[in-house]
Amino acid sequence: MMKRKFPTRPIVGVGAVILRGDSVLLIQRGTPPLQGEWSLPGGVVEIGETLKEAVRREIKEETHLEIRIGPLVELFERIQRDGNRVAYHYIIADYLAWKIRGRLKASSDVRSAHFVPRTELARYHLTETAQRVIARGFELAKKTRH
Repeated sequence: MMKRKFPTRPIVGVGAVILRGDSVLLIQRGTPPLQGEWSLPGGVVEIGETLKEAVRREIKEETHLEIRIGPLVELFERIQRDGNRVAYHYIIADYLAWKIRGRLKASSDVRSAHFVPRTELARYHLTETAQRVIARGFELAKKTRH
C-alpha cells in the first residue's frame, strides 16, 4: 500500500458534492490532511476500482449513505508541502451526487457529517477549492436532471 504522507507519486482521490435541496453534505475530517477541517466527503481510489465505484464506497463508509452519482464537477490537484518535500499530493475527481437511501451518520475517518444550507457555508471555513467545487456543483445541478 502506498503511504499517503510523503508519497512517491500522486494519489488519486474522489469526492462528492451531495445536494439536498439548497444544502450540501459536509464532513469534518478525522485524519490528515485537513484533520479537523470541514470538507466534502470522499477518499482514495483502491486498485481495481473505477472512480464512480470509489465514490460510492467512500460515501457509504464515511456517511452510511447510498448515492446516485451525476456528472463530474471538477478534477483538481491538492499539493501540500513540508519545507522542500511534498507532504501530500492528491489528484481529486469530485462528482455531483444525490442521496438515494440511508440515514446520515458519521463513521470511518469522519468526526461529524451534516447537510449545510448554502447560506451557512461561510461558518465552516472551507478551503477555496471546496467553496469553488460546491458552487460549481450547485450550478451544474440546475442543468442536470436528477
